[in-house]
Amino acid sequence: MQLLAISGSLRAGSSNTAVLEAARLVAPAAVEVFLYQGLAALPAFNPDQDTLERGSLPPEAVDLRTRVGRADGILVCSPEYAHGIPGSLKNLLDWLVGSVEFPGKPVALISASSRSVHVQAQLLEVLTTMSARLVAQASVVLAIPPGTTGAEAIAADADLAAVLQGALAAMATAINAGE
Repeated sequence: MQLLAISGSLRAGSSNTAVLEAARLVAPAAVEVFLYQGLAALPAFNPDQDTLERGSLPPEAVDLRTRVGRADGILVCSPEYAHGIPGSLKNLLDWLVGSVEFPGKPVALISASSRSVHVQAQLLEVLTTMSARLVAQASVVLAIPPGTTGAEAIAADADLAAVLQGALAAMATAINAGE
C-alpha cells in the first residue's frame, strides 16, 4: 500500500515534515509512505491552465496528479498560518480540484500541534468540498514534547510512534475496506 505524505510547510526543519518522515520510519512493511517534494515548485493555480485538452497543464501539476493517482491514500500534515491553511498547501489543493485522481481518495489529517485547530477545520471543509474520503480514525494530533525535533527523534519516542502506527493501521484498514 502506498501513501502520499504532503506537508503544508516549506520550512527547513519543519515539525510537520518531520512527523510525516517519522510516519515513514514507523510504517509497517506493507505500507510505504512517500513524501511529496514538489510543493514549492507548483506554480500559482490558474484555471486557464487546468486542462489537459489544450496541453496547458503545467508539468508540476501533472506530476502532482500522477502521484495522487498512484497513491492508495494521502496523509496531510500542515502548520497553521494566520488561523488558516498555508497558501502553498491551498495552491496544491486548488490544482487537485479539477483532477479525476483526487475525488474519493482516502485522506488522513495529522497535526503536529494541538494548537492548530483552525487549519484542521479549514482542511476538513476544503477536502470535504473536494470529495475526499476523510478517514477520521487515521486523523490524529501528536503532542510533540519540547526539544523533540527531527523524524528520528519522533519515531524513537514510544508514545509518538504508537500514535503514528495507530494512524497508519487505521488508514490501511479503511483503504482495504473501501471505507
